[in-house]
Amino acid sequence: MSEHVLVINAGSSSLKYSLIDAGSGKAAGSGLVERIGEAEGRHLHRGPDGETSTDGKIDTHEDALRAALDAFETHGPSLDAVEVAAVGHRVVHGGSRFADPVLIDDELIDAVTALVPLAPLHNPANLEGMRVARRLFPELPQVAVFDTAFHQTLEPAAYTYAVPLAWRDDHDIRRYGFHGTSHAFVSAEAARFLGRDPAGLNVIVLHLGNGCSAAAIRGGVSVDTSMGMTPLEGLVMGSRSGDLDPAIHAHLVRELGWTVEEVDHALNFDSGLKGLAGGNDFRELSTRVEAGDPVAQLAFDVYCHRIKKYVGAYYAVLGTVDAIVFTAGVGQNGADVRAASLGGLERLGIRIDAQRNDAAAEGSRLVSADDSPVAVLVIPTNEEWQIAREALAVVGSS
Repeated sequence: MSEHVLVINAGSSSLKYSLIDAGSGKAAGSGLVERIGEAEGRHLHRGPDGETSTDGKIDTHEDALRAALDAFETHGPSLDAVEVAAVGHRVVHGGSRFADPVLIDDELIDAVTALVPLAPLHNPANLEGMRVARRLFPELPQVAVFDTAFHQTLEPAAYTYAVPLAWRDDHDIRRYGFHGTSHAFVSAEAARFLGRDPAGLNVIVLHLGNGCSAAAIRGGVSVDTSMGMTPLEGLVMGSRSGDLDPAIHAHLVRELGWTVEEVDHALNFDSGLKGLAGGNDFRELSTRVEAGDPVAQLAFDVYCHRIKKYVGAYYAVLGTVDAIVFTAGVGQNGADVRAASLGGLERLGIRIDAQRNDAAAEGSRLVSADDSPVAVLVIPTNEEWQIAREALAVVGSS
């Protein structure tokens, strides 16, 4: 049986795809189609011979996936030659129903459609990706891998909000958590890096990209996580506010006459680093901090202060911590963020080695001091590989 899986991540106006060898994690080919439905789209494809880029109008997700198939045939590798075993789809919200990856059929499509109210910004696009792929690959098994699934191990005390029972029972209001494929992959890689059995390891994972989340993982099992019913809760993000006094919503409606939709849009797309400093590119923010920009400095301080609060909280939840792991774009590249977020926590056994932390390096690495009881690691995430492995496991067992 081939181990190649075509991984698809459909966004509202984009489509990412990767052809992954689930055994090695190597991407034989990958690409990104952007600005679907806009006047000018862009398609970047990476194949064996390098990158190719084309511009032009791309009307629908079906057009985007057809363009991807054409790119595979023209620039390689041919999907026929590698014998694709399955198509794996990233699905943001699986509610409380899905704790594992699932073969996609009409019943699964209906179930994910019913969950759209929980993720109106994400699930509709994920559904479109599944529908399109099923039309174009009718003979291939297709698997939905849910971003929320890894966190379905949370105990009721961790996932229950202190709201009326009817809200919880009738409207599924609870903590679900996200970035599950990343947290699952990175926590397992941390155990491998340390030469430890995951079952005996307590880890705090900090996924810091444009979206940010923290997770407390005990013995390979998620016991708490910062994102909530939606990906808006928790850490400060690129354009999302993270934790916020819920009364602010009502205040904006009463005092400014905003609609619920306007508040929701502002908190998801105009807040976070963008709201604090005017932009969500962390590289630009760091440059401004170095230049002495006080607005950028405040944004940086707020961002790192929130991370530190979650590290302390999850240390308390876990009782003992063996490792803290930074991953995703900012987590992997932001030495300044790692130093500021963990500075002052030496009494908790967390000591960063400045030289290791500042060193330019790729791949998994240790950045804590030799005498640090808690290991501090940088581990690149690979959500596509995790999705490919989970999809292949479902196909192999069916």
